[in-house]
Amino acid sequence: MGRTARLLRERDIGEPDVAARPRRSVTVNVAESPLGWLLAHGHVSRRQFEAGERLRSDWDRAELSPRVTMSWDAAPVARGRGGSPAGTDLNGVQIDAKRRFEQAIQSAGPGLADILWRIVCAGEGMRDAETALGWPARAGKLVLTLALDRVATYYRIA
Repeated sequence: MGRTARLLRERDIGEPDVAARPRRSVTVNVAESPLGWLLAHGHVSRRQFEAGERLRSDWDRAELSPRVTMSWDAAPVARGRGGSPAGTDLNGVQIDAKRRFEQAIQSAGPGLADILWRIVCAGEGMRDAETALGWPARAGKLVLTLALDRVATYYRIA
């Protein structure tokens, strides 16, 4: 694992105080992933963190995230008027990464893919993921650690 980049920002916390007290703030590393934060604060083990990083790496390599800009690839040359091909053109690395990602998610078990994807791949914070899934506070951490343990077993992380 490489060093995480540090991009520090000062963020205000709490409500503005009427009594003319200075506002409180906290310094946040905005480049840090939610999984990295959980590791740094002792909420996930190094094994669970490595499993999440491998899962995210396969997600990135398979290029499974939605595109947010236009594709400027050259238009395919076709002999007829059929237009572009029906499927996407994946290379071998992408195909292998997609297969590993899908198998890792499947090995986590039913109902655990959502929390894995939200925290590890999409980079959502725990509170946002719990809210989106309709879960009570602090339930996500327990479910995430269970899912990461299963993914670590899939990736054979000791």
